Amino acid sequence: MLELFSTARLQAILPKIKEFIEQEVIPMEKIVMKKRFFDAEKQELHELRQKVKSLGFWTPHLPEKDGGLGLSLLEFGQLSEILGLSPLGHFVFNCQAPDIGNTELLHQFASKELQEKYLKPLMNGEIRSCFSMTEPEFAGSNPTMLGTTAVKDGENYVINGHKWFTSSAEGAEFAVVMAVTDPTNENPYKKASMIIVPTQTQGFELLRNISIMGEEGSGHASHAEVRYTNCIVPQTNLIGNEGDGFKLAQSRLGAGRIHHCMRWIGICERILDQMCAYVSKRKISEHSVLADKQSVQHSIAECRASINAARYSILHTAYGIDKLGTQAMRSDISSIKFFAANVLQQVLDKALQVHGALGMTDDTILAYHFRHERAARIYDGADEVHKSVVARDILANYGVKVKI
Repeated sequence: MLELFSTARLQAILPKIKEFIEQEVIPMEKIVMKKRFFDAEKQELHELRQKVKSLGFWTPHLPEKDGGLGLSLLEFGQLSEILGLSPLGHFVFNCQAPDIGNTELLHQFASKELQEKYLKPLMNGEIRSCFSMTEPEFAGSNPTMLGTTAVKDGENYVINGHKWFTSSAEGAEFAVVMAVTDPTNENPYKKASMIIVPTQTQGFELLRNISIMGEEGSGHASHAEVRYTNCIVPQTNLIGNEGDGFKLAQSRLGAGRIHHCMRWIGICERILDQMCAYVSKRKISEHSVLADKQSVQHSIAECRASINAARYSILHTAYGIDKLGTQAMRSDISSIKFFAANVLQQVLDKALQVHGALGMTDDTILAYHFRHERAARIYDGADEVHKSVVARDILANYGVKVKI
């Protein structure tokens, strides 16, 4: 299947990157994932990142003139699958969320001044960033509903608001904040803007790292609750134009869903491989192993078919975005988001069930992904919202105007 979407450039680099992930990154997981992020960042992760730089694979999503590999979205999607084989993969290559989205955002829409101050060190891996949009008081699936405001005061904005799931805020140099700049605008999609707020700004308060499925996390692997109280930043910290917040969010999330979905395919491939290896050797009697059981065989077959279908749909969508743009592929983007997220859940669940009690322990990667990836059906748009988008576009062809 991959040959259909492959390129000469991918054929040259993917085997090398996969070898690096399997031989250098995965063996480091048992050490790194037991440490606080900041400790691992200074030691093991730093060493791995330096190796990636020396191999010439750093920031692969960026244009070659900016030190990247100049990959198309279709090509990067296939690379993202390989990096997704390890929870450390994307960070080691400096293309982890939310930094990858913020990098692309600043690269396309920020002023030269902002690019010099924030984008360059972000591309070099010298700093990290966070994305601050979701609010606990409003529905996260509707980004036009926001309580955070940015009010002009002379040449500055004064920002006030309450955010949560501002992922990777701890230790980040700056936040990209979605805030209402034109509350009276009749068009709800023109009310908000995206503004850079350095985390050292007076009034920026990291209230806590939210505990997720029993894990608080730290640094890059954290989800923060943040308060903005009279945060004063210059109006030059605006990304793009005033009122472009929703448009920029859609631009950011379109490509981001390809990144995430293909990362999930990488997780699925590793989990399926682990499941097959386990059932092939796990004895259930003197002359029989788990792989002899028809129910196990069916689970393996179902996983294989689902992963293949999801991968094809995602890469087809990435190809369409490259050729036609995000707006033209809106329904396809929504389709892959909920479909791939559910394939991930199904593969994880089947693998955990086959592993029995072992699957519940941290002796394998299963429990980690089960905790961290259930959110795949929620973030970047819940399943229900994406399904409604797809149904709305289909029914429009029959003269039906569906309200979401």
